[in-house]
Amino acid sequence: MARPLWKGVITFGLVSLPVSLFSATDSHSVRFHQLERGTGDRVRNKRVNERTGEEVPFDEIVKGYELSEGQYVVVEPKELEEISPGRSRTIEISGFVDLADVEPIYFDRTYYLAPSAPEHAKVYQLLAEALARSERAGLALFSMRGKEYLTAVSAVDGLLELHTMHWADEVRDPRTEITELPSGKAKFSAAELRTAEQLIDALTVEWKPEDYHDTFEEQVRELVEAKAEGREIAVSEGAPPETTNVIDLMEVLKQSLDTARGGERPAAGAAREAGSAPKSASAPKSASTPKATGGKKSTSRSRTAGTGKPTARKRVSTGGEDLSELTKAQLYEKATRLDIPHRSTMNRDELRKAVEKAAGGRRQRAAA
Repeated sequence: MARPLWKGVITFGLVSLPVSLFSATDSHSVRFHQLERGTGDRVRNKRVNERTGEEVPFDEIVKGYELSEGQYVVVEPKELEEISPGRSRTIEISGFVDLADVEPIYFDRTYYLAPSAPEHAKVYQLLAEALARSERAGLALFSMRGKEYLTAVSAVDGLLELHTMHWADEVRDPRTEITELPSGKAKFSAAELRTAEQLIDALTVEWKPEDYHDTFEEQVRELVEAKAEGREIAVSEGAPPETTNVIDLMEVLKQSLDTARGGERPAAGAAREAGSAPKSASAPKSASTPKATGGKKSTSRSRTAGTGKPTARKRVSTGGEDLSELTKAQLYEKATRLDIPHRSTMNRDELRKAVEKAAGGRRQRAAA
Protein backbone atom coordinates (compact mmCIF):
# COMPACT_ATOMS: atom_id res chain seq x y z
CA MET A 1 0.00 0.00 0.00
CA ALA A 2 1.40 3.38 -1.02
CA ARG A 3 2.07 5.96 1.68
CA PRO A 4 0.73 9.50 1.19
CA LEU A 5 3.26 12.20 0.36
CA TRP A 6 1.14 14.86 2.02
CA LYS A 7 -2.01 15.23 4.09
CA GLY A 8 -4.14 18.33 4.32
CA VAL A 9 -7.39 19.97 3.31
CA ILE A 10 -8.89 21.13 0.01
CA THR A 11 -11.13 24.15 0.42
CA PHE A 12 -13.51 25.72 -2.09
CA GLY A 13 -15.89 28.35 -0.83
CA LEU A 14 -16.80 27.31 2.72
CA VAL A 15 -16.42 23.61 1.93
CA SER A 16 -13.43 21.74 3.42
CA LEU A 17 -12.31 18.28 2.32
CA PRO A 18 -9.48 16.44 4.16
CA VAL A 19 -7.37 14.58 1.58
CA SER A 20 -4.17 12.59 1.18
CA LEU A 21 -1.77 13.10 -1.74
CA PHE A 22 -0.21 10.14 -3.58
CA SER A 23 2.26 9.98 -6.45
CA ALA A 24 0.52 9.05 -9.71
CA THR A 25 3.55 8.03 -11.76
CA ASP A 26 6.69 5.97 -11.32
CA SER A 27 9.92 5.96 -13.30
CA HIS A 28 11.21 2.59 -14.50
CA SER A 29 14.47 3.89 -15.90
CA VAL A 30 17.46 1.56 -15.58
CA ARG A 31 19.90 3.12 -13.11
CA PHE A 32 23.68 2.71 -13.34
CA HIS A 33 26.56 3.46 -10.99
CA GLN A 34 29.74 5.09 -12.27
CA LEU A 35 32.73 2.72 -12.41
CA GLU A 36 36.34 3.09 -13.51
CA ARG A 37 36.97 1.21 -16.73
CA GLY A 38 39.35 -1.70 -16.20
CA THR A 39 39.13 -1.83 -12.39
CA GLY A 40 35.38 -1.86 -11.76
CA ASP A 41 35.90 0.48 -8.81
CA ARG A 42 33.02 2.81 -7.87
CA VAL A 43 33.50 6.45 -8.80
CA ARG A 44 31.88 8.95 -6.44
CA ASN A 45 31.40 12.68 -6.69
CA LYS A 46 33.05 14.90 -4.10
CA ARG A 47 32.57 18.54 -3.20
CA VAL A 48 35.97 20.06 -3.85
CA ASN A 49 37.28 23.58 -3.35
CA GLU A 50 38.00 24.86 -6.86
CA ARG A 51 41.07 26.83 -5.72
CA THR A 52 42.74 24.42 -3.26
CA GLY A 53 41.49 21.10 -4.62
CA GLU A 54 40.57 20.00 -1.09
CA GLU A 55 37.26 18.37 -0.19
CA VAL A 56 34.77 20.62 1.64
CA PRO A 57 32.46 19.25 4.40
CA PHE A 58 28.77 19.57 3.66
CA ASP A 59 28.08 21.79 6.69
CA GLU A 60 30.66 24.31 5.43
CA ILE A 61 28.88 24.88 2.12
CA VAL A 62 26.66 27.96 1.62
CA LYS A 63 24.67 29.21 -1.34
CA GLY A 64 26.08 31.82 -3.71
CA TYR A 65 24.20 33.87 -6.30
CA GLU A 66 26.54 35.12 -9.02
CA LEU A 67 26.11 38.82 -9.80
CA SER A 68 29.01 38.91 -12.25
CA GLU A 69 31.91 36.60 -13.01
CA GLY A 70 33.55 35.74 -9.67
CA GLN A 71 31.28 38.08 -7.68
CA TYR A 72 28.70 36.35 -5.43
CA VAL A 73 26.02 37.23 -2.92
CA VAL A 74 26.30 34.64 -0.14
CA VAL A 75 23.05 33.24 1.29
CA GLU A 76 23.05 31.02 4.39
CA PRO A 77 20.80 27.91 4.49
CA LYS A 78 18.99 29.31 7.57
CA GLU A 79 18.13 32.48 5.65
CA LEU A 80 16.44 30.40 2.96
CA GLU A 81 14.55 28.39 5.57
CA GLU A 82 13.13 31.58 7.09
CA ILE A 83 11.50 32.66 3.82
CA SER A 84 10.65 29.16 2.61
CA PRO A 85 6.90 28.57 2.10
CA GLY A 86 7.24 25.45 4.23
CA ARG A 87 4.70 22.66 4.12
CA SER A 88 1.19 24.03 3.71
CA ARG A 89 -1.79 22.11 5.07
CA THR A 90 -4.35 23.66 2.75
CA ILE A 91 -5.04 23.54 -0.98
CA GLU A 92 -7.28 26.60 -1.23
CA ILE A 93 -9.03 26.67 -4.60
CA SER A 94 -9.26 30.32 -5.61
CA GLY A 95 -11.13 29.80 -8.87
CA PHE A 96 -12.14 27.33 -11.56
CA VAL A 97 -10.99 27.27 -15.18
CA ASP A 98 -12.13 25.39 -18.28
CA LEU A 99 -9.69 22.53 -18.86
CA ALA A 100 -9.87 23.14 -22.61
CA ASP A 101 -8.38 26.60 -22.05
CA VAL A 102 -5.22 25.30 -20.34
CA GLU A 103 -2.47 24.43 -22.79
CA PRO A 104 -0.77 21.04 -22.09
CA ILE A 105 2.64 22.73 -21.83
CA TYR A 106 1.64 24.21 -18.45
CA PHE A 107 1.11 20.79 -16.80
CA ASP A 108 4.08 19.22 -15.02
CA ARG A 109 3.44 16.29 -12.63
CA THR A 110 0.26 14.51 -11.61
CA TYR A 111 -0.75 13.28 -8.15
CA TYR A 112 -3.79 11.36 -6.90
CA LEU A 113 -5.98 12.78 -4.15
CA ALA A 114 -7.97 10.49 -1.85
CA PRO A 115 -10.31 11.26 1.06
CA SER A 116 -8.44 11.01 4.34
CA ALA A 117 -11.24 9.04 6.01
CA PRO A 118 -14.42 7.20 4.91
CA GLU A 119 -16.67 9.89 6.40
CA HIS A 120 -15.31 12.38 3.82
CA ALA A 121 -16.37 10.25 0.83
CA LYS A 122 -19.58 12.20 0.15
CA VAL A 123 -17.85 15.59 -0.16
CA TYR A 124 -15.05 13.99 -2.19
CA GLN A 125 -17.47 12.41 -4.67
CA LEU A 126 -19.53 15.60 -4.86
CA LEU A 127 -16.49 17.66 -5.86
CA ALA A 128 -15.31 15.01 -8.34
CA GLU A 129 -18.73 14.80 -10.00
CA ALA A 130 -19.14 18.59 -10.16
CA LEU A 131 -15.70 19.05 -11.73
CA ALA A 132 -16.30 16.28 -14.27
CA ARG A 133 -19.70 17.65 -15.30
CA SER A 134 -18.40 21.20 -15.66
CA GLU A 135 -15.16 20.07 -17.37
CA ARG A 136 -13.28 22.51 -15.18
CA ALA A 137 -10.32 22.40 -12.82
CA GLY A 138 -9.77 24.25 -9.58
CA LEU A 139 -6.70 26.49 -9.42
CA ALA A 140 -4.77 26.72 -6.16
CA LEU A 141 -1.37 27.61 -4.72
CA PHE A 142 0.23 24.76 -2.81
CA SER A 143 3.49 24.42 -0.87
CA MET A 144 5.43 21.19 -0.44
CA ARG A 145 9.08 20.40 0.25
CA GLY A 146 10.09 24.03 0.47
CA LYS A 147 8.63 25.00 -2.89
CA GLU A 148 5.42 26.73 -3.91
CA TYR A 149 3.41 25.32 -6.81
CA LEU A 150 0.59 26.48 -8.99
CA THR A 151 -1.77 23.50 -9.14
CA ALA A 152 -4.95 22.40 -10.88
CA VAL A 153 -7.41 19.98 -9.25
CA SER A 154 -9.43 17.99 -11.80
CA ALA A 155 -11.55 14.84 -11.84
CA VAL A 156 -11.26 11.70 -14.00
CA ASP A 157 -13.57 8.70 -13.54
CA GLY A 158 -14.58 9.76 -10.03
CA LEU A 159 -10.96 10.34 -8.95
CA LEU A 160 -9.56 13.72 -7.96
CA GLU A 161 -6.16 14.53 -9.42
CA LEU A 162 -3.77 17.33 -8.57
CA HIS A 163 -1.50 18.61 -11.34
CA THR A 164 1.49 20.79 -10.56
CA MET A 165 1.92 23.43 -13.24
CA HIS A 166 4.62 25.65 -14.68
CA TRP A 167 4.45 29.37 -13.97
CA ALA A 168 3.83 31.62 -16.97
CA ASP A 169 7.41 32.95 -16.98
CA GLU A 170 8.77 29.37 -17.08
CA VAL A 171 7.15 28.64 -20.45
CA ARG A 172 9.40 29.65 -23.32
CA ASP A 173 8.13 31.54 -26.34
CA PRO A 174 8.95 29.36 -29.38
CA ARG A 175 9.09 32.38 -31.70
CA THR A 176 11.99 33.85 -29.75
CA GLU A 177 13.71 30.56 -28.88
CA ILE A 178 13.65 28.84 -32.29
CA THR A 179 14.90 30.73 -35.31
CA GLU A 180 14.09 27.93 -37.78
CA LEU A 181 10.31 28.16 -37.39
CA PRO A 182 8.43 29.04 -40.60
CA SER A 183 7.63 32.74 -40.70
CA GLY A 184 4.96 32.81 -43.44
CA LYS A 185 2.26 30.71 -45.03
CA ALA A 186 3.69 27.78 -46.98
CA LYS A 187 2.45 27.48 -50.56
CA PHE A 188 0.98 23.97 -50.48
CA SER A 189 -1.95 23.08 -52.69
CA ALA A 190 -5.48 22.37 -51.55
CA ALA A 191 -5.06 18.79 -52.82
CA GLU A 192 -1.92 18.29 -50.70
CA LEU A 193 -3.70 19.59 -47.61
CA ARG A 194 -6.75 17.43 -48.30
CA THR A 195 -4.62 14.32 -48.80
CA ALA A 196 -2.65 15.05 -45.61
CA GLU A 197 -5.96 15.31 -43.71
CA GLN A 198 -7.10 12.01 -45.23
CA LEU A 199 -3.82 10.40 -44.18
CA ILE A 200 -4.36 11.62 -40.61
CA ASP A 201 -7.89 10.21 -40.76
CA ALA A 202 -6.61 6.84 -42.00
CA LEU A 203 -3.93 6.64 -39.29
CA THR A 204 -6.22 7.72 -36.45
CA VAL A 205 -6.25 5.08 -33.70
CA GLU A 206 -7.95 4.61 -30.37
CA TRP A 207 -5.84 5.86 -27.47
CA LYS A 208 -4.67 2.79 -25.56
CA PRO A 209 -1.64 3.70 -23.43
CA GLU A 210 -0.94 0.03 -22.69
CA ASP A 211 -0.09 -0.45 -26.38
CA TYR A 212 3.01 1.73 -25.99
CA HIS A 213 6.11 0.84 -24.00
CA ASP A 214 9.70 1.95 -23.55
CA THR A 215 11.58 -0.16 -26.09
CA PHE A 216 14.92 1.46 -25.20
CA GLU A 217 14.56 0.43 -21.56
CA GLU A 218 13.77 -3.13 -22.67
CA GLN A 219 16.87 -3.19 -24.88
CA VAL A 220 19.02 -1.85 -22.03
CA ARG A 221 17.75 -4.58 -19.68
CA GLU A 222 18.31 -7.21 -22.37
CA LEU A 223 21.86 -5.92 -22.86
CA VAL A 224 22.56 -6.05 -19.10
CA GLU A 225 21.14 -9.59 -18.79
CA ALA A 226 23.10 -10.80 -21.83
CA LYS A 227 26.38 -9.38 -20.52
CA ALA A 228 25.72 -10.86 -17.08
CA GLU A 229 25.33 -14.28 -18.72
CA GLY A 230 28.37 -13.79 -20.93
CA ARG A 231 26.31 -13.55 -24.11
CA GLU A 232 26.52 -10.99 -26.89
CA ILE A 233 23.55 -9.46 -28.64
CA ALA A 234 23.49 -8.15 -32.19
CA VAL A 235 22.46 -4.55 -32.58
CA SER A 236 21.26 -3.53 -36.03
CA GLU A 237 21.16 0.12 -36.98
CA GLY A 238 18.59 1.00 -39.62
CA ALA A 239 19.15 3.53 -42.35
CA PRO A 240 18.52 7.10 -41.19
CA PRO A 241 15.33 8.67 -42.53
CA GLU A 242 15.73 11.10 -45.40
CA THR A 243 13.91 14.39 -45.80
CA THR A 244 10.85 14.27 -48.05
CA ASN A 245 11.54 16.00 -51.36
CA VAL A 246 9.06 18.85 -51.69
CA ILE A 247 8.73 18.11 -55.40
CA ASP A 248 7.52 14.58 -54.61
CA LEU A 249 5.35 15.62 -51.65
CA MET A 250 2.02 14.78 -53.29
CA GLU A 251 3.29 11.39 -54.45
CA VAL A 252 4.58 10.60 -50.96
CA LEU A 253 1.24 11.58 -49.43
CA LYS A 254 -0.68 9.41 -51.90
CA GLN A 255 1.52 6.36 -51.27
CA SER A 256 1.32 6.88 -47.53
CA LEU A 257 -2.48 7.09 -47.76
CA ASP A 258 -2.69 3.92 -49.89
CA THR A 259 -0.49 2.08 -47.40
CA ALA A 260 -2.50 3.33 -44.40
CA ARG A 261 -5.78 2.31 -46.01
CA GLY A 262 -4.30 -1.12 -46.48
CA GLY A 263 -3.99 -1.45 -42.71
CA GLU A 264 -0.22 -0.88 -42.65
CA ARG A 265 1.97 1.93 -41.40
CA PRO A 266 3.95 3.80 -44.09
CA ALA A 267 7.44 2.34 -44.40
CA ALA A 268 10.39 4.56 -43.55
CA GLY A 269 11.82 4.10 -47.03
CA ALA A 270 8.61 5.07 -48.83
CA ALA A 271 9.54 8.74 -48.90
CA ARG A 272 12.95 8.01 -50.41
CA GLU A 273 11.51 5.94 -53.26
CA ALA A 274 8.46 8.09 -53.95
CA GLY A 275 9.88 9.56 -57.12
CA SER A 276 10.24 6.20 -58.89
CA ALA A 277 7.77 3.85 -57.18
CA PRO A 278 4.59 3.03 -59.15
CA LYS A 279 1.20 3.99 -57.83
CA SER A 280 -0.72 1.34 -55.95
CA ALA A 281 -3.64 0.17 -58.10
CA SER A 282 -5.54 -1.21 -55.17
CA ALA A 283 -5.35 -1.60 -51.42
CA PRO A 284 -7.07 -4.15 -49.21
CA LYS A 285 -9.62 -3.12 -46.64
CA SER A 286 -8.15 -1.36 -43.63
CA ALA A 287 -7.51 -3.51 -40.58
CA SER A 288 -6.65 -0.59 -38.35
CA THR A 289 -8.92 0.59 -35.59
CA PRO A 290 -9.42 4.37 -35.80
CA LYS A 291 -10.55 6.33 -32.82
CA ALA A 292 -14.25 7.02 -32.56
CA THR A 293 -14.93 10.72 -32.94
CA GLY A 294 -18.22 10.78 -31.10
CA GLY A 295 -20.17 11.96 -34.08
CA LYS A 296 -17.91 14.86 -34.98
CA LYS A 297 -17.49 15.71 -38.62
CA SER A 298 -14.48 14.24 -40.32
CA THR A 299 -11.79 16.56 -41.61
CA SER A 300 -12.19 14.86 -44.98
CA ARG A 301 -15.58 14.75 -46.66
CA SER A 302 -14.45 13.83 -50.19
CA ARG A 303 -13.99 10.10 -50.73
CA THR A 304 -11.57 10.22 -53.66
CA ALA A 305 -10.19 13.74 -53.90
CA GLY A 306 -6.42 13.92 -53.71
CA THR A 307 -5.96 10.12 -53.48
CA GLY A 308 -5.42 9.21 -57.14
CA LYS A 309 -7.35 6.11 -58.16
CA PRO A 310 -9.93 4.83 -55.66
CA THR A 311 -8.88 1.77 -53.74
CA ALA A 312 -10.38 -1.58 -54.70
CA ARG A 313 -12.76 -2.44 -51.86
CA LYS A 314 -15.80 -4.60 -51.63
CA ARG A 315 -18.80 -2.52 -52.62
CA VAL A 316 -21.46 -2.41 -49.93
CA SER A 317 -24.65 -0.46 -50.57
CA THR A 318 -27.32 0.65 -48.16
CA GLY A 319 -30.34 2.09 -49.88
CA GLY A 320 -28.23 2.88 -52.93
CA GLU A 321 -25.39 4.43 -50.88
CA ASP A 322 -21.88 3.00 -51.01
CA LEU A 323 -20.50 2.47 -47.48
CA SER A 324 -17.11 1.03 -48.40
CA GLU A 325 -15.43 4.41 -48.92
CA LEU A 326 -16.82 6.16 -45.84
CA THR A 327 -14.49 7.07 -42.99
CA LYS A 328 -15.11 5.79 -39.50
CA ALA A 329 -16.39 9.22 -38.45
CA GLN A 330 -18.95 9.20 -41.26
CA LEU A 331 -20.05 5.66 -40.38
CA TYR A 332 -20.30 6.68 -36.73
CA GLU A 333 -22.63 9.55 -37.68
CA LYS A 334 -24.92 7.09 -39.49
CA ALA A 335 -24.78 4.67 -36.55
CA THR A 336 -25.81 7.52 -34.24
CA ARG A 337 -28.78 8.40 -36.43
CA LEU A 338 -29.78 4.72 -36.52
CA ASP A 339 -29.35 4.51 -32.72
CA ILE A 340 -27.06 1.47 -32.97
CA PRO A 341 -26.09 0.29 -29.46
CA HIS A 342 -22.42 -0.03 -28.41
CA ARG A 343 -21.33 1.98 -31.48
CA SER A 344 -18.60 3.78 -29.54
CA THR A 345 -16.74 0.48 -29.01
CA MET A 346 -16.82 -0.59 -32.68
CA ASN A 347 -14.03 -0.33 -35.20
CA ARG A 348 -14.64 0.88 -38.76
CA ASP A 349 -15.52 -2.53 -40.22
CA GLU A 350 -17.89 -3.33 -37.36
CA LEU A 351 -19.60 0.03 -37.78
CA ARG A 352 -20.04 -0.58 -41.51
CA LYS A 353 -21.64 -3.97 -40.92
CA ALA A 354 -23.87 -2.64 -38.15
CA VAL A 355 -25.05 0.29 -40.27
CA GLU A 356 -25.72 -2.05 -43.19
CA LYS A 357 -27.73 -4.41 -40.99
CA ALA A 358 -29.71 -1.68 -39.22
CA ALA A 359 -30.53 0.16 -42.43
CA GLY A 360 -31.56 -3.12 -44.11
CA GLY A 361 -33.90 -3.95 -41.23
CA ARG A 362 -35.42 -0.49 -41.44
CA ARG A 363 -36.09 -0.92 -45.18
CA GLN A 364 -37.75 -4.31 -44.58
CA ARG A 365 -40.03 -2.83 -41.91
CA ALA A 366 -40.93 0.05 -44.22
CA ALA A 367 -41.77 -2.37 -47.04
CA ALA A 368 -44.00 -4.45 -44.73
